[in-house]
Amino acid sequence: MPSATAGKVITCKAAVAWAAGEPLKIEEVQVAPPQAMEVRIKICYTSLCRTDLVFWQAKGQTPIFPRIFGHEAAGVVESVGEGVTDMKEGDHVLPVFTGECGDCRHCKSEESNMCDLLRINTDRGVMISDGKSRFSIRGQPIYHFLGTSTFSEYTVAHVGCVAKINPAAPLSKTCILSCGVSTGMGATLNVAKPKKGSTVAIFNLGGVGLAAAEGARIAGASRIIGIDLVPGRFEKAKEFGVTEYINPKDHQKPVQEVIAERTDGGADYSVECTGNINAMIQAFECVHDGWGVAVLVGVPHSEAAFTTSPVNFLNEKTLKGTFFGNYKPKSDLPGLVERYLRKELELEKFITHEISFGEINKAFDYMMQGESLRCVIKLEN
Repeated sequence: MPSATAGKVITCKAAVAWAAGEPLKIEEVQVAPPQAMEVRIKICYTSLCRTDLVFWQAKGQTPIFPRIFGHEAAGVVESVGEGVTDMKEGDHVLPVFTGECGDCRHCKSEESNMCDLLRINTDRGVMISDGKSRFSIRGQPIYHFLGTSTFSEYTVAHVGCVAKINPAAPLSKTCILSCGVSTGMGATLNVAKPKKGSTVAIFNLGGVGLAAAEGARIAGASRIIGIDLVPGRFEKAKEFGVTEYINPKDHQKPVQEVIAERTDGGADYSVECTGNINAMIQAFECVHDGWGVAVLVGVPHSEAAFTTSPVNFLNEKTLKGTFFGNYKPKSDLPGLVERYLRKELELEKFITHEISFGEINKAFDYMMQGESLRCVIKLEN
């Protein structure tokens, strides 16, 4: 039995960004029905990711406004469009900023999660099927963000960007798996693949870096070294398995040399989560020759250049990159939720604040002031 709103325009509340850096405004918006291969989702909980902050500020980014941000969330399917066969009304889901069409070479490969059709596109503010927005205010289109736009009580997404999860899992916790936690944890578990008893160096102890540390903890690393410029972060990092802390400012020599001295030649693995090109180089050069693996997660400036001696490669150090922790969203996120339900993954410790939808601008304040890892915003009544 379809919902009473299926096929109809829904009017609901959304936090709209009208201009770069201006506080979001709660507005009554109209959300069109899903078209072919789309689903309309009632968003119950969403959280703020730094990517939302960066594009809201539009510093060096394409300024597309008015726009509804948000891409870490959890909700319930309200209705589905033509051709959707793997989801139905009432399913609990996570909308994701990247997708899995299931048909392209990347989706068919066990080695890649970079879908040709649904890979992240920060400049696209409309749906890929018809080039139109599903949001409007009194006839004026409001642009999408990352194909998710979860700062709205209802949103529309391509079905390939929606993962169906176990309804037993609390949406207030699983919402943070849609981006940062999965990215950092997957970088460690899926890409670095540390062995039990190994040493892992984590560059940056923000949300993604702590998720990388969580992955190292789950893998059984015996030493997890956190590298960060903010001393106050170390105490919190201990909850995620970080055993040692290095502040590069405290040393006269390059931090990669400091790490090499403390680890008898270098860390077994490193995960870089800053996006700073110097930290990327340090993360690569700090791993042990012969077997060391460095994984780059952060996104550097488009003109940045990675420079290191070719001898580092000849000495059998390995450099890898990752996108969304190498997780295929539809295939792999349900498994992460099951891991949480089995208490193998602790999501609660990532959540530092919980606020109501009307207070959404506080989430931006918390992040800019460095006070939050993840601020969960409750939309459901």
